Amino acid sequence: MSLNAEPAFWDAAHKNLTRYGPAFEPVIIERAEGSFVFDADGRKILDFTSGQMSAVLGHGHPDIVAAVAEQMGKVAHLFSGMLSRPVVSLAARLAGLAPGLERVQLLTTGAEANEAALRMAKLVTGKFEVVAFAQSWHGMTGAAASATYSAGRKGYGPATAGSFAIPAPNAYRPRFKHADGTLDWQSELDDAFTLVDQQSTGNLAAFIAEPILSSGGILELPEGYLAALKRKCEERGMLLILDEAQTGVGRTGTIFAFQKDGVTPDILTLSKTLGAGLPLAAVMTTAAIEQQAFERGYLFYTTHASDPLPAAVGLRVLEVVERDGLVDQAVRRGARLKQGLSSLQQKFECIGDVRGRGLLLGLEIVTDRHSKSPGFKLGARIMDEAMLRGLSMNIVKLPGMGGVFRIAPPLTVSEDEIDLGLSILSDAIEASLASPAA
Repeated sequence: MSLNAEPAFWDAAHKNLTRYGPAFEPVIIERAEGSFVFDADGRKILDFTSGQMSAVLGHGHPDIVAAVAEQMGKVAHLFSGMLSRPVVSLAARLAGLAPGLERVQLLTTGAEANEAALRMAKLVTGKFEVVAFAQSWHGMTGAAASATYSAGRKGYGPATAGSFAIPAPNAYRPRFKHADGTLDWQSELDDAFTLVDQQSTGNLAAFIAEPILSSGGILELPEGYLAALKRKCEERGMLLILDEAQTGVGRTGTIFAFQKDGVTPDILTLSKTLGAGLPLAAVMTTAAIEQQAFERGYLFYTTHASDPLPAAVGLRVLEVVERDGLVDQAVRRGARLKQGLSSLQQKFECIGDVRGRGLLLGLEIVTDRHSKSPGFKLGARIMDEAMLRGLSMNIVKLPGMGGVFRIAPPLTVSEDEIDLGLSILSDAIEASLASPAA
């Protein structure tokens, strides 16, 4: 009998665990190593989502294991007003990687970092209105949840006052078009801010955005968009907050995704990839903004602010990324993966679009390429068939779009592992199309 079918385990899971999202995968994970997780039957499953898009160095990286052991033997947690060497060293290292953003606060999760960023923006501007993309995901707490529009809005009562959304640019499904049918993102952005201005009470504080919207279906901001968005913010006295939970620390082929556009945000938040799977987040801003916030009594004092253990891990993550040339490797491995996905697109009509950059790619499943009809059911079958064959992938389903696979292997993924993933994906699509329900 398969250990994954162990009745006692699943009885306890169903009896004692709160169901906090989609159904749990029907496997019991015992351990993980590199690009793979291993279930209770000893089966290897290629992890093409890096855990929750966080294990940027893969699972159980020896440098991270060593950093945890070393720091645990010294000090893991302190009174939040006390400082340790790893905290100061990580802040200095981050500041050196993002010139202009030299003030750093270390926290735990991406949601917490975004809460702090929004709180700071409101305090500094003296305003309270926040604009985000309609396909965004910034967290499940308070203000972060109010700026999250891709899911989870119904049934929880009023959002934070002053919450506005604009459509994210989508080159595959453009709302505004040039004469040749391509996306006219400038007209879309102008139109969106006209509506924001009409609804605003004159209290626009910040725009919060992901450079590539991951839960929004791997929507990459077109070239020039981020600069135009920054101008819109400056014209209104708003601060631009970039949430690089998934795009930061080299995943897209630059250490931070915003560097490709040559646009520095007013506030930057990092999480997921910075801790390589451990809870670590950072809020980075300019000296001028931090000074204003300090003078106005900025307060974001939490139990695990400036904890030494995750800080030591984050410092080691940055050291490994630089030492092993993983930013450049993300470019090379990402190109190989994207080329392979594009080849599958030529083979299978159900693949409507391949997009993204570096090792954060999206594959949109449709039932008809001409009409771009969403292929939610087909996508779910492909995901299940892939898991049966030893490939873990995540698909998001959003109104007005097809099912989009978010493909984000660790930066340490090998060429052979990429090829294996592509092979399994091809077999999974073929099997799904051949099934009676297709």
